[in-house]
Amino acid sequence: MAETSYYQLLGIERDADEAAIKSAYRKLAKQYHPDRNPGDAAAESRFKDINEAYEVLKDKQSRAAYDSLGHAAFQAQKNGGMGGMGGMGAGMGGMGGAGFSSMSDVFGNIFDDILGAQTRRRTARPRGEDLRYDMPISLEEAYAGKRADIAITAPVLCDACAGSGAAAGTHPIPCPACNGSGRQRTQQGFFTIERPCPQCRGRGESIASPCPQCSGAGQTRKQRRISVDIPAGIENGTRIRLAGEGAPPPRAAAGNASPGDLYIFVSVRPHSLFERQGADLFCRVPVAMTTAALGGDIEIPGLQGQRLKIKIPEGCQGGHRLRLRGKGMSVLRSREHGDLYVEVNVETPRRLSKKQKELLAAFAAESGATTSPEASGFFEGLKNFFATWREARNP
Repeated sequence: MAETSYYQLLGIERDADEAAIKSAYRKLAKQYHPDRNPGDAAAESRFKDINEAYEVLKDKQSRAAYDSLGHAAFQAQKNGGMGGMGGMGAGMGGMGGAGFSSMSDVFGNIFDDILGAQTRRRTARPRGEDLRYDMPISLEEAYAGKRADIAITAPVLCDACAGSGAAAGTHPIPCPACNGSGRQRTQQGFFTIERPCPQCRGRGESIASPCPQCSGAGQTRKQRRISVDIPAGIENGTRIRLAGEGAPPPRAAAGNASPGDLYIFVSVRPHSLFERQGADLFCRVPVAMTTAALGGDIEIPGLQGQRLKIKIPEGCQGGHRLRLRGKGMSVLRSREHGDLYVEVNVETPRRLSKKQKELLAAFAAESGATTSPEASGFFEGLKNFFATWREARNP
């Protein structure tokens, strides 16, 4: 190879640590790998060069020798042919094994990214699909919790063939295309790549006489009932997982795999009176003007059907918020409760009789700044504003 610095080949500084060296190598190896550049001799040569550079720099001893003597530290061994390569253990960590060590890095690092997902799918234990069920509940049910029975129509193992997919008296046989492995291998350059068998779709078996009830699928759809515990204090959008209540595993894996899970997505319906924010409840209650002025008690229903008495203070204003401690929502997995906030909406009387109007007129005549301090102060401020405005225009 050309006498180019190994550090330059990898694009790193001379003080780069092991992590930086490995990261640079992986990036370049992906870029110049022969499988990604078929027929490109320059890319193949560059791949060999960065491979050699990495073998030297990843080992502390060989890197120290290279930092001291440069390429000359390994020139004699390189010129000695394959026999000389076998004796380079002290210099390059064994260049005879270096090629294989480097290729191991390629398999372990680069192709773990390219084909790792495929390998994991092959070795992972197959399981059935997860299922979803949407469950709307009322705010009262979210407060108290409940045990609900739901009916779902979902795949189940076929009763006739016990999930094998084969007709009675027959059994699946190993797939002749892949000899029952479920995989087929193809050679691409230096590497052997495995893919799911197209004939059996990765199942590894073939069925000569399919089950007439499930047509060889090993599954049928059936309605079943499941009990679900909804805990008190559950919030809107909460997901409940029922392990093993999902779809059964694929046909070929039925004997050694587990079914999927069932996920219950809970939605809490809006309430006609209360609005929920976390563990607290909020409501807006209309209060008669006389009650707001004189004070008094009102009642509203609670989420458990009880009557909640609220004391309205004398002279209560519209928008005033009253707090009832511990009268809000249940807190999930706790004995605590949130608070209930009641906002007062003072209602102005309408459709007054003649006598009511006379009484209100008499009341207004007796009223003053102390009766309605905010209104009096506001209009008094308006008078001062206009007086100041007029003086500014007519100095």
